Amino acid sequence: MKLERGLIIAPEDLLNCISECLELDAKQLLDGQSKLYDKPLTGEGYVTTQPASGIKILRRVDVDQTKKSVLDLFCGVGGFSFGFEMHQDFQVTAGIDLLEDRLRTFSQNHQAANAYGQDIRCISTDTLDSENPRPFVMVAGAPCQGFSSIRPFRNIERNDPRNNLVEEFFRIAHDLHPNWLVFENVVGLITYKKGKIFKSILESFEELGYKVDFKILNAAYYGLPQRRERLIIIGNRHGKAFHWPQPTHWCEHRSMAGYQEFVLEPLGKLLALDREPAITVNQAIHDLPPVAAGEASSIYRDDVESTPYEKLIRNGAQELTLHNATAHTPKMLEIIRHSGANISSLPAGMVTSGFSSCYSRLDGNEPSVTLTVNFVHPASNRCIHPEQNRALTPREGARLQGFFDDFYFSGTRSQIVKQIGNAVPPLLGKVIAGAILESD
Repeated sequence: MKLERGLIIAPEDLLNCISECLELDAKQLLDGQSKLYDKPLTGEGYVTTQPASGIKILRRVDVDQTKKSVLDLFCGVGGFSFGFEMHQDFQVTAGIDLLEDRLRTFSQNHQAANAYGQDIRCISTDTLDSENPRPFVMVAGAPCQGFSSIRPFRNIERNDPRNNLVEEFFRIAHDLHPNWLVFENVVGLITYKKGKIFKSILESFEELGYKVDFKILNAAYYGLPQRRERLIIIGNRHGKAFHWPQPTHWCEHRSMAGYQEFVLEPLGKLLALDREPAITVNQAIHDLPPVAAGEASSIYRDDVESTPYEKLIRNGAQELTLHNATAHTPKMLEIIRHSGANISSLPAGMVTSGFSSCYSRLDGNEPSVTLTVNFVHPASNRCIHPEQNRALTPREGARLQGFFDDFYFSGTRSQIVKQIGNAVPPLLGKVIAGAILESD
């Protein structure tokens, strides 16, 4: 069994529960877990045993010197920066990520970019500067574990083992002087450790001389068929104010941050009634053929008219990929057949644990809830197909995340699902990029 990042060493008595939720063999989990003790794995960007040298994938096409250069730190598959390239003015010229499968996906979809696969703490800004254009924009979604408010970025030693990844963002910004900095993260960063880390990040922007602003954006308000909130922090080196993109769509939603002035809501002249209704799940996936659990299809439906969103996302693709459904166990199929809006819809005793949104069916007439990295497993956050008795396929998840059907994903199915679930939606990157062009 191949273990990937994100797995936690669990007490043995929890393995049966884990195996049931993920539809895996408990003995395989136990055997695999025994190999983990005292052998830390590469984590979600902040735990590493990977050698400093790593890998490097060279750009496949020359840089267009007439375009504004984008550097993507902690790039993953590059979904956020892919949104920048939806504007002709931008070109992604470099990306950094720790995991090879993410980096290969990034490289395939950003062919003018050098892709650096190593611990960011070991990357010299001299290398970045000599091998790439100076970035006009630097984007990042750094994990925030360990960020210290008492160790200013300017005092960091590159080989200091206490160093953390948020500070690396500021180290690189300090050396490369991008015109714009874009830092995205989870909404919870605002209150994490009583807001001390968030305050330190804002202060670090200012220490570098950037005029800084922040908002919480909901991707559903900008044409994504998913309620997905992200904290966006933006700074300009020349003191220019950032003009936040106005929402184009509307749906009922209460922000995770509550009602705060920094939550960008689509309030129009008539309480948002002048906005377009948010894109729904059905409007995003109804042109994909039905597949049963364990089955797959590579042919688009020709008996339905694609919606405007489906036409946009299909992007001219002729062959359907990644539309393969998880082969659920008989017990899981029984759970799925009884599933409804939340876990309470299940008959008493059918499942013994789980959050309210586990084992729940999506509402096809609403935007999706936030996708997780386990959206192909019904035990994850509301990911059962609105009508079919199975969890979402990777393609359906990619549709809800706003990835074009011809966006290339590299790796195993399990890796690809994590790539999709972890990504920042490209459409969110697109609206931020457009607002930067307007503000510059």
